[in-house]
Amino acid sequence: MTVTDRAAEAAHSCCMPDTTDGAAAPAGAEVAARRSELDRLIDGTEAEIGELQKKLAELRGRRPHDPVNDYEFRDRDDAPVHLSQLFGKHRDLIVVHNMGASCNYCTLWADGFIGLQPHLESRAAFVVTSPDPVGLQRSFARSRGWTFRMVSAHGTPFFADMGFTDGAGDPIPGTSTFRRQTDGTILRIQRAEFGPGDQFCAAWHLFDLLADGAADWQPQLKYR
Repeated sequence: MTVTDRAAEAAHSCCMPDTTDGAAAPAGAEVAARRSELDRLIDGTEAEIGELQKKLAELRGRRPHDPVNDYEFRDRDDAPVHLSQLFGKHRDLIVVHNMGASCNYCTLWADGFIGLQPHLESRAAFVVTSPDPVGLQRSFARSRGWTFRMVSAHGTPFFADMGFTDGAGDPIPGTSTFRRQTDGTILRIQRAEFGPGDQFCAAWHLFDLLADGAADWQPQLKYR
């Protein structure tokens, strides 16, 4: 249940009429007033979420900027490419930790980056990495129509070193951001994990506006 859902339930309990005893429905003006009160509660909750997001950004900004190794990946042609080379003309780099072709959820997030790609790349370099071998990564990206740059972290400690593995050592999804210093040092600036309802995939927030929310929906590679 979302924060907005909880606010709506609270508003419903305190503002909407109880007709279980057969009482007459309220007049139109009364319904409008109660709806207005519900809207005010929703607006207030949205404002609180906005303030919490600002606080979250401020807290993330306190994280130390740790130097990282110049990791070696493999590009779509199976050629070696280092983390430092992924910056291109930018000082800043966004790296998405994608779990690979086996994860429908990660595919949903990655599909959403297609339209964002030119906007993101106007501000920072943008690269998606996964633990899949190069051949599988390349063929899967082609099947999805992904145009953003991808590199394979297969056989490297990159996911683990960045904190994107679980207790069993399996990859988990998220993103890391990096900055390249003038002396060539690479700093990891921020990290965030991905999951349903996060700030990085719009689908869940749109589903929240439906009568039954996301219900039992799960992302698929193809829909009938």
